[in-house]
Amino acid sequence: MKAITSIGLMSGTSVDGLDICCATFRKDGGAWTYTIDCAKGYPYPAALKKKLGQEVQTMSAREFVAFHSEYGRYLGQRVNEFIREFGIKADIVASHGSTVFHEPEKKIMFQIGDGAAIAAVTHIPTVSDFRRLDIMLGGQGAPLVPIGDNLLFGEYDYCLNIGGFSNISYRDGERRTAFDISPVNYVLNRLCRSIGKEMDEDGKIAESGTVSQVLLKQLNSLDYYARKAPKSLGREWVERNIFPLLDASALSLPDKLATYCEHCAEQLRRVTVPGRTILVTGGGAYNKYLVGRMKTLSGCRIVIPEPAIVEFKEALIFAFLGALYMADEPSCLKSVTGAEQDNIGGMLFKI
Repeated sequence: MKAITSIGLMSGTSVDGLDICCATFRKDGGAWTYTIDCAKGYPYPAALKKKLGQEVQTMSAREFVAFHSEYGRYLGQRVNEFIREFGIKADIVASHGSTVFHEPEKKIMFQIGDGAAIAAVTHIPTVSDFRRLDIMLGGQGAPLVPIGDNLLFGEYDYCLNIGGFSNISYRDGERRTAFDISPVNYVLNRLCRSIGKEMDEDGKIAESGTVSQVLLKQLNSLDYYARKAPKSLGREWVERNIFPLLDASALSLPDKLATYCEHCAEQLRRVTVPGRTILVTGGGAYNKYLVGRMKTLSGCRIVIPEPAIVEFKEALIFAFLGALYMADEPSCLKSVTGAEQDNIGGMLFKI
């Protein structure tokens, strides 16, 4: 198979910004290899961040459709800017979009950011809307990254990404198992915004706090954590279950942050085996306090890779999903999502 150069776009639930990664993929003897050609993060303008994080779920139908196209054009413009800066040429663009609705049990999902608009702006074939087919096949439509974990990072016992949500992926016999563990930065960042900060850098505020056993027990008792995989989380679940507990608590901000970090670490402990190796990526990998608690409670060896992998692994794997689409290979695994069958997710827009 000839080399495939693909651009992956990732916008997480924490809506901090857009990650773009261009990588070249090759398949030789049945094994996929990759080279990261270039990668860059683009912080969102304040107005766009507000729309994606707060306003989009309450827009009228007309406003929503208009914003779907507007955000798609924005993504296409960033891709063109990225291409000009790094002087690259890509075969395909693969876009995650920004998750607005995710209730797979109701067959409801939407990844905003029109792939047709991206293709129109960039004049590059674009694949988007990767979750829809899987959900219609009875799956969760998520997580999508495990196919990349399996084929590109298979040497680690666990692959853990800590973003708006933490999700884990690992081999279970001959199959790949993956699921969302808990909300992380989507909650921590919201707590920090109460004092005008976007994040708790290095987890310093949390480190100064004291864990509340009462709040910790309430969090750990939520029914999601007792469910078996396949399972996935969306912001709707957080807003119904996590935010009310935190808002009702009279704890100080440091104590809330410390307790919530302990909750995240405890949920990781529940799903891992001590002594194994965990590859940790995503923005949460830089939260030293959180990662330290995860290491202590899980008893696992934590591996934090080079910054390009920490920061752009999900964008890299979305680029890989574009390569898989071109190779006509499944990107959604039924063992991960619970769908009727493996499937090739995404819709192609090509000029």
